Amino acid sequence: APTRGVGEMTVGNVIGTIGDLVEDIAVRLGGPVNVATDTPARIERRRGGSAANMAVSVARHGKSARFIGQVGDDAVGVAMVDALAAEGVDVVVRRAGRTGTIIVLLDAAGERTMLTDRGACADLADPDPAWLDGLGVLHVPAYSLVGGALASTTATLIGWAHERGVRVSIDLSSAALINDIGAAPFGRLIAGLRPDVVLANELEADCLGGPSVVAALGAAVTVVKQGAAPALLYVAGADPVEVPATPLRDVRDTTGAGDAFAAGLLSGLLEGLAPVAAVEAGHRSAAAAITAH
Repeated sequence: APTRGVGEMTVGNVIGTIGDLVEDIAVRLGGPVNVATDTPARIERRRGGSAANMAVSVARHGKSARFIGQVGDDAVGVAMVDALAAEGVDVVVRRAGRTGTIIVLLDAAGERTMLTDRGACADLADPDPAWLDGLGVLHVPAYSLVGGALASTTATLIGWAHERGVRVSIDLSSAALINDIGAAPFGRLIAGLRPDVVLANELEADCLGGPSVVAALGAAVTVVKQGAAPALLYVAGADPVEVPATPLRDVRDTTGAGDAFAAGLLSGLLEGLAPVAAVEAGHRSAAAAITAH
């Protein structure tokens, strides 16, 4: 069932996220692509989507996680929902249309390039206040803020979350998305949603104008991740702090690392950790996700 009865409007300990649940087709390349002929590769099908990945990472930390979204009314959609539920995630979905697919091209250094077909993900409409029951945090990938009915549904849920005192976290998600919308309009969009936490990687921050511009969006806590370099932590009213990342060797696949970082960070903040300690928890969570591939 996509919804449940409206419960008490109190802040809980569930970390919820709204967005994409898709099939990932990961293509690991051993070298350059041979144009117009064969290129050897290792290909793996798996559950994907930024919001879904984040929810799984929360559940793997032993925390309560909820995924909110739409998948296709097809066999792939059933399999993706079952895979998410098997991880211990509370899955609140509507089924209609065609399940999305993302092709993830992985080079020898583990860096990824994604070819995205979101399918039914962007069609989620008619939000239900019960989706927020028990939430302490609502995490929103920026993909959920643009295009289709999902964008207005997400904005409505964010407004309800603020009314209930539920923290709102937004991950800027994609440099391409920022460039498509434009830095200034994208910044106004994020600031207008009044997030409590904002996350960005180095490339996304650069597209918006730099880490200080991201910090100026008004969140109480802003984190700019810089890969293996220290993350930049901005807390309202304090000087920025560098928080070293967890050292790693032989990185083969960084898919989902940012979502895992968000899960660790938000779990820490919800537990009452100080922001620096929460960022450290985010680094450990991201490292665990990378080494698990």
